[in-house]
Amino acid sequence: MRHTAPEGRGPVRYGPPAPDAGLPVLPGLAALLAAAAGRAAPEPPGGGPVLREAAAGYWWRRGLRTHAEDVVAAPGAPALLLALLAAHGGDLLLPRPCPAWWTPQARLLGRPAYHVPTPAECGGVPDPYALLETVRRVRAEGGDPRVVMLSVADDPTATVAPPEIVREACEAAVAEGLHIISDETWRDTLHHPHDTVLLSPAEMCPDDVTVLADLGGAPLTPAAWPCAVARFPPTDPSRADRWTDRRARVLDVLTALGAVIPGPVAPAAAHALDEPEDVTVRVRRAATVHGRLAAAAHRTALAAGALSRPPQAGRHLYVDLGRLRSGLAARGVTDSLELESHLAARLGAPVPGGHRFGDELGALRVRFGTEMFLGATEEERAETLGARNPEELPHVARALADFGGALEELR
Repeated sequence: MRHTAPEGRGPVRYGPPAPDAGLPVLPGLAALLAAAAGRAAPEPPGGGPVLREAAAGYWWRRGLRTHAEDVVAAPGAPALLLALLAAHGGDLLLPRPCPAWWTPQARLLGRPAYHVPTPAECGGVPDPYALLETVRRVRAEGGDPRVVMLSVADDPTATVAPPEIVREACEAAVAEGLHIISDETWRDTLHHPHDTVLLSPAEMCPDDVTVLADLGGAPLTPAAWPCAVARFPPTDPSRADRWTDRRARVLDVLTALGAVIPGPVAPAAAHALDEPEDVTVRVRRAATVHGRLAAAAHRTALAAGALSRPPQAGRHLYVDLGRLRSGLAARGVTDSLELESHLAARLGAPVPGGHRFGDELGALRVRFGTEMFLGATEEERAETLGARNPEELPHVARALADFGGALEELR
């Protein structure tokens, strides 16, 4: 399989990998998977009752009234998003930048997708005034916008949108008759959860928001065990039918795709969604460590002359190297595709360019994952993830210095 364009400019057959936590599989989850290895049948489309009840409890604990009949599970967020977009129809509105895996789902369905600028304070949420203008322009040109996507805890920018901006964007979307899909995969990766306010759009507009979460984000489960869940606005069963109930239509699409959770994965996923102590302690620890690494990388990037919003969530950092354009041009780097290739080769790690997230090709932006600072061996990674001040470990300090050197070279 060819993974590069004819001129050799970067991968085109696959998207950038999600920022990885670098964690081994929890023994308790591995034991549950092994115990269920004899299950030959998959979960029913949308997930079985135990898995959906566990997902409902996950959202109840986050202030969202949810019952098992409001939940759908699928083997990964891309398949679930594809089903959601198919169920809603119409054109899609996205913040710029946005997660790299969102736009391909609209393309597979042949749906137009329009990017809307984000406010200066954060990424993940469209600027409300730009959203209104985009909707009116698209309709004037004969389009049919029906869905807007946002991520309050954002990939790629690693920011958390302030509640007032989320409210304004949601009110603008609802006023224009748009349904909101809120990707909250990264909500449990806040670097400073006691100092950061994360408000779900579903708390503001409960009848107009579907919430999506990939269990590999926190991570509750390993990425190798794909499982994602969606919470739909509660519907009165007496008024629901297959033509108006979006959940029923999503189940139709998942059934047609054969997108079902493997039987052995379901017990482990349900256990993780129940959030026992071994799961929650590790999720919180991983978020803290990656937060410290992201903060150290942010300081390093600013010292090299780059621009970046302070990271607040996730395992990544979004950096604008536009100030270094002249030095990059001297090395033959004039756009984000060339910048991606240059930095990936220099650092030996994936460094996806901003074009993958909907940014303009000419904007010199990239996303760095903090996994590159964890260490090269399992022992180093374990030491990093267990350290109180991981950035002070010798192997982490060396990796941060190499990162800074790669950026300083571009001046």
